[in-house]
Amino acid sequence: MIPTRKILTPEDLSCFQTSAPCSQLVDFLNALNASIIGVKTGAEVEDSEIVKDLSRLLDSVKQVNEDVKPLQTNSRFGNPAFRDFYDALEERLPKWLEAFVPADYVEEVSKYALESFGNRRRIDYGTGHELNFLTFLLCLDRLGLIKATDYTAVVLHVFFKYVGVMRGLQLSYWLEPAGSHGVWGLDDYHFLPFLFGAGQLRTHKHLRPKSIHNPEILEEFSKDFMYFECVQFVNSIKTGSIRWHSPMIDDISGAKTWEKVNVGLIKMFRAEVLGKLPVMQHFMFGSLVSFDGGSMSSEVAHKADESEHDCNGHSHVYAFGQEFPECCGIKVPSAIAAAAAKAGMGAPSAEPRKVFARPIPFD
Repeated sequence: MIPTRKILTPEDLSCFQTSAPCSQLVDFLNALNASIIGVKTGAEVEDSEIVKDLSRLLDSVKQVNEDVKPLQTNSRFGNPAFRDFYDALEERLPKWLEAFVPADYVEEVSKYALESFGNRRRIDYGTGHELNFLTFLLCLDRLGLIKATDYTAVVLHVFFKYVGVMRGLQLSYWLEPAGSHGVWGLDDYHFLPFLFGAGQLRTHKHLRPKSIHNPEILEEFSKDFMYFECVQFVNSIKTGSIRWHSPMIDDISGAKTWEKVNVGLIKMFRAEVLGKLPVMQHFMFGSLVSFDGGSMSSEVAHKADESEHDCNGHSHVYAFGQEFPECCGIKVPSAIAAAAAKAGMGAPSAEPRKVFARPIPFD
């Protein structure tokens, strides 16, 4: 079964928020979060076969990224080579998943996996794509492939590895932030690594949320706690005060405890990701994560993914009642692209992390 869009109106979204699939996603997120409270990133956690399978899958995705070189271009927007990467991934993912996913579910699970690496037409990435990866993991959980005993390893060795793979794609192809300035992410792209990172720090006796303003603490503890690693990464591509380039992260640092940060981010994820139509109108439902409250039939929903409206070479997706499509927002080059352009690097390089050798003011 190929997953399809079902949330197209505010009424659909309201129905979804009180539905079983919404509860399943939130409960799964809470369970993953609970599994890594007080656990360092480098902690010795045993990997089950499914965790090893997922790790190998991400290694394969990373290899495709390395094989598909970015095109030489003067544009600071998304690099068109990403579409070649996406096409290669679309072809290969089902074959990779056949190794551990039951045959009847490969097509469905593959769709969530593919959508978790960005949008082919818009060459962008945001919290909606990150949500697809969470849903991909939930599907494996519902199939009984991921067990509760795997949750810690799934976060530390699979999800965090996925974030690393996404960094590679963002650096290679200059993926644009989904929406205007990645409005639904804490940085330009992500939300969940901050949430899980705050969970890791919930029981720490000395480090506090305000510690993100201390470069020495970030340097020393970024390898142990994902939250600090995320802040350090943001600082590496944007200069100046974090109060200016990442005001939401700065605001969160005013919380007194990591528990408040962690619990608050879970509530925020439900309200600002699962509760926002511009994000959720792209979310898809199949048999493993099913939703019957949508306003369109499956047949019509299949056709609704493509509209007749075109903008800058790609089609917009409208939710019903939208006067202007919010799927793309205003096209904004990533801070990574801005940094590379200012550094005079032109097109992305095979070693994109060289961008950070000389930080430049946030564009």
